[in-house]
Amino acid sequence: MTEEKSFKSGFVAIVGRPNVGKSTFMNKVLGQKIAIMSDKAQTTRNKIQGVYTTTDSQIVFLDTPGIHKPKHELGEFMVESAYSALREVDAVLFMVNANEKRGPGDNFIIEKLRGIKAPIFLVLNKIDLISPQEVMERIESYQDSLDFAEVVPISALQGNNLDQLLALLTKQLPQGPQYYPSDQITDHPEYFVVSELIREKILQLTKEEIPHSVAVTVDKMQKNENDKVHVYANIIVERSSQKGIIIGKQGQMLKEIGVRARKDIEALLGNKVYLELWVKVQKDWRKKKGNLQDFGYRTSDYKN
Repeated sequence: MTEEKSFKSGFVAIVGRPNVGKSTFMNKVLGQKIAIMSDKAQTTRNKIQGVYTTTDSQIVFLDTPGIHKPKHELGEFMVESAYSALREVDAVLFMVNANEKRGPGDNFIIEKLRGIKAPIFLVLNKIDLISPQEVMERIESYQDSLDFAEVVPISALQGNNLDQLLALLTKQLPQGPQYYPSDQITDHPEYFVVSELIREKILQLTKEEIPHSVAVTVDKMQKNENDKVHVYANIIVERSSQKGIIIGKQGQMLKEIGVRARKDIEALLGNKVYLELWVKVQKDWRKKKGNLQDFGYRTSDYKN
């Protein structure tokens, strides 16, 4: 009974502008990729839940889409997803890019955080890109904007100060149960993570409007007698011209997407994988609520 009481657990939302390193941070803490990464803004579209467990605590991180001004139904879904993560959490990590000065986007999020009762940590990421003097200047520019519980400069990529941040977070958490088994690092089904890994490769390999116009769905995953997993997935784009770009000359782009995605999927599943990709056109899918739900962006899940 005493052991159960001393265990601490809670939910922690990670919020910030697009591309400040939220997914990089969570993957580094968990030691495995569950949130996709790219240099494109608004890479994360859903709330990604990552579970970090030690002998005496469990932190359930909610990696949220970057907060931005939405331009279509998908954008509305992403922003609502980020806000909904703030409603019932035990702490909030407000992550900013230390390599950039405080801007209107940061101020917008600060205003949204004013009504939050949970302790808010200011986390300055990417400190490996600037001098210690600049780190101090960035901290000073934010210090009076909110009553932060802690201010922690980190490098999610290099791992600087992550242990310190986790220790400070654990102190803030209430005593509570272990919500997930010790070896579980996400609550998302494999289908979801596999589709995200495929989408990541498209983000990395394509330019212009393509990254934001793509959705990926996994129709089927089945293991054959040789223990090889067959994955059947669809890449959805908004226009025929985009389909041509994804397939590429003599199918080279689609082949490269498949080769890169297969490596990550094999690491995730621990099995050899046969990946079959199909490219389909669904005109203006980002603007249609019905399509969003079909492709896994369920707006109703976030409106309580």
